[in-house]
Amino acid sequence: MNKAVIFPGQGCQSIGMGKSLFENSQEVRELFEKASDLLKEDMQKLCFEENDKLNLTRYTQPAILLVSYSVFHLIKPKINGEINLALGHSLGEFSALCASGALSFEEAIKLVSQRGNLMEESCKKQQAGMMVVLGLEDSTLEELCDKKRNVGLKVWCANYNGDGQMVLAGSKEDLLELEVELKGLGAKRALMLPMSVASHCPILENMCKEFEMLLEKTLQESFAFSIVSNVTARPYNTKNQALDLLSKQLISPVLYKQSIRENDSAVDLFIECGGNVLKGLNKRLTQKETLSLQTYDEIQNFLQKD
Repeated sequence: MNKAVIFPGQGCQSIGMGKSLFENSQEVRELFEKASDLLKEDMQKLCFEENDKLNLTRYTQPAILLVSYSVFHLIKPKINGEINLALGHSLGEFSALCASGALSFEEAIKLVSQRGNLMEESCKKQQAGMMVVLGLEDSTLEELCDKKRNVGLKVWCANYNGDGQMVLAGSKEDLLELEVELKGLGAKRALMLPMSVASHCPILENMCKEFEMLLEKTLQESFAFSIVSNVTARPYNTKNQALDLLSKQLISPVLYKQSIRENDSAVDLFIECGGNVLKGLNKRLTQKETLSLQTYDEIQNFLQKD
């Protein structure tokens, strides 16, 4: 049975994430301690106690990777050798790389923290934001964004999550200006997301070179399995490919729905590590089962199955 491990991105974070794993696994406690030491931040407090930091990109990204990788680490002995490929949504592509061995856990934690910092720096003077739009065709949104950019607005299609579900990125003010027109076009919903960055659009262009230098230092050649690129929806498995694609990922839309559909025939079971957002998206994208693993009990039930 060919399995694909899939990893959620920013937006799946919540207070209490990973707590049952931490309480029941010494290995997970050690991963939390390593991450805390590397980042000089109490990851236990960040993930488990009410705070204002978890939704800040520079903290959100390492927290999600930590929990996603913790799930993968616990299930790896059972599925090792059965993984056909891995993919992640935005930040989740780095969790996938960590699972494949192309990034060590330590380097991955540091890298996504630096990525979050660079993203915040790139966006802080721009009043950037992201908006989810439901109920419109991709082509309608692409044409609208093209038209608005031609008159000076900063708006782009950023995440192709599913048919009738798109995330736009750009200037917060410009995105808000689209609301009335989006409703007029038939959008069921147009909602600003609680984010202070605009991912996967040219607003992040000025960080690409610096981030590519960080990637050059941290990426390894050892891919245990291929990773599906957010940029191309096709698998890759070398450091040179990763360097090019992960830099482009910052300013290119996430082709999530295309990634699932184009690689569906190579997969019998999708396993989401550390969330259930992608399981929800996959229901509309594939007939294959998506198993969501978040809690220690869910992992134990999975490990005990034949």
